[in-house]
Amino acid sequence: MGIQRLYLCLLAVLAFSGCAVLNENRDLSLTRDILPADILDLQSVELAELPPAKKKPVIAVYRDSFQDLTGQRKSNSSFALFSTAVTQAPEALLIRALKHAANGNFFRVVERVGLDNLTKERQLIRSTRENFEQDQKLQPLLFAGLLIQGGVISYDTNIQSGGIGARYLGIGNSKQYREDVVTISLRLVSVSTGEILIETAVSKNILSTSISQDIFRFIEQGTELVEIEGGVAENEVGSIALQKAIEAGVFNLIEIGIERGYWEYETINIDEPSCDDDCIANIRG
Repeated sequence: MGIQRLYLCLLAVLAFSGCAVLNENRDLSLTRDILPADILDLQSVELAELPPAKKKPVIAVYRDSFQDLTGQRKSNSSFALFSTAVTQAPEALLIRALKHAANGNFFRVVERVGLDNLTKERQLIRSTRENFEQDQKLQPLLFAGLLIQGGVISYDTNIQSGGIGARYLGIGNSKQYREDVVTISLRLVSVSTGEILIETAVSKNILSTSISQDIFRFIEQGTELVEIEGGVAENEVGSIALQKAIEAGVFNLIEIGIERGYWEYETINIDEPSCDDDCIANIRG
């Protein structure tokens, strides 16, 4: 009975300490709660709140123009993993960042990732209209004057790691952290000349933390040992970190383009009162 009571006490202590670990881990500045909908929104408020472009440039991103160039695999000390450390669709995150810059009022992004499907569908529509002798013609595809090239050029693991722990009378607590870095490169290329107009590279840290607790006791006058361990780990989502790096790169492209005169922000006069048709008629008399 004495051993069973001790087991129950230890389990109760571990349960309460586990709850404390979870609550404490939620407050760590190195990590954040990731909701499933977070990937659907822009992570960069600065990119979304940019002023609209005076004349929106037409830009294209091909599937093979922005890829994972690292070939990095997920690290694991126990066994080999064949899953890649970086998402294999980074062009989707780039297109989203371009499309939602300035709340969708800066770039005109044309479809090039699924260009084969788009071409097949247009051929189907054209042939159907010819069979039914319809004179309606499809509008020509919008061509892009600018291309985005680049990719994920590096993914470095264990750039910095460390931890701290303490133990007293068989009760221990420890904290550990690890830092990875993902780097992307973006190039803005002119279609007419092939000149690289803008080049930028951005790095983003990926932080991981873990907290563990353990308890061990000798019972039955030191003849038996009871040991219980528990802990929790939280890793920043790699796709979220990559999305932040891409959005920062797009923000840099826009700012550099403004400085070099490739495009301009739309000027909005907020001090002048608006005037509708009736107001204009009254002014003209």
